[in-house]
Amino acid sequence: MRNRVIVVGSANADLVVAVDRRPGAGETVLGADTVVLPGGKGANTAVAAGKLGARVALFGAVGTDAHGQLLLDSLRNAGVDTALVRTVDRPTGIAYITVTPDGENSIIVSPGANSAVADIEPTMLDTAAVVVGSLEIPLPVVEHAMAAAAAHGARPVLNLSPATEVSAATLAVLDPLVVNEHEASWLLGGRTGAATELATELRTLGPRSVLITLGARGAVVADDQGTIEVPAPSVRAVDTTGAGDAFAGALAAALAGGAGLAEAARQASRVAAISVTKPGAQPSYPLASELGNAGT
Repeated sequence: MRNRVIVVGSANADLVVAVDRRPGAGETVLGADTVVLPGGKGANTAVAAGKLGARVALFGAVGTDAHGQLLLDSLRNAGVDTALVRTVDRPTGIAYITVTPDGENSIIVSPGANSAVADIEPTMLDTAAVVVGSLEIPLPVVEHAMAAAAAHGARPVLNLSPATEVSAATLAVLDPLVVNEHEASWLLGGRTGAATELATELRTLGPRSVLITLGARGAVVADDQGTIEVPAPSVRAVDTTGAGDAFAGALAAALAGGAGLAEAARQASRVAAISVTKPGAQPSYPLASELGNAGT
């Protein structure tokens, strides 16, 4: 039965430090104690989908160190199949994250084992309904996965983060291309404007559908049915780390369950809203039973 989500992406240990403000060039600021949490765009997306009850597997890589074990434990605890996660002789990827009192973050990623992720075998996609990619692993691996998904009858979803130039052939199979406002502007050569206009213009680049996430303002969906705005619940943000990944995981889970793109975006907005009300990425992601607590 094709109802499985396969995430092709990174797994990182998040080293999180709360600071009153980010340091400027050449400046040192004191922060709170470092907290080590499971993260990485791929692992985050898989955990978000798994906690919602989706059948999900991560295709990625970790090292043999304690950070790798932390990630494998978190994935398995969320119900994620880790059979496609390789253990390699490199350090597990690490994200160095500062979080300010308004919940905003700055992140530096050291890829480590994520650089060793190789092309997915097409037979691994036999039961996949949705294949989700993100860009903390080598770009050719992600592009190969999107093409393989389309060829195998699965729905290719790309969270274009960090923003990277992808081929026209890759853009042409995406359904949807998922970006935030900054990534949308970057793809369009610095173009600014209303998110609905940007989404419509992004479709001229080739993707079958486009979804622009707008943080607290929700999202915009553009496909053959038109362009619509999807509002987000109103919540008080504590930490926005991993909110975009929560959105991507919830979106994939809903699409694999048969939801249309707009409805999937509505559920994803609720999940992302809950995630920012708690510290960290994966530990903040809700179970399906918690979706009614996302605010109003």
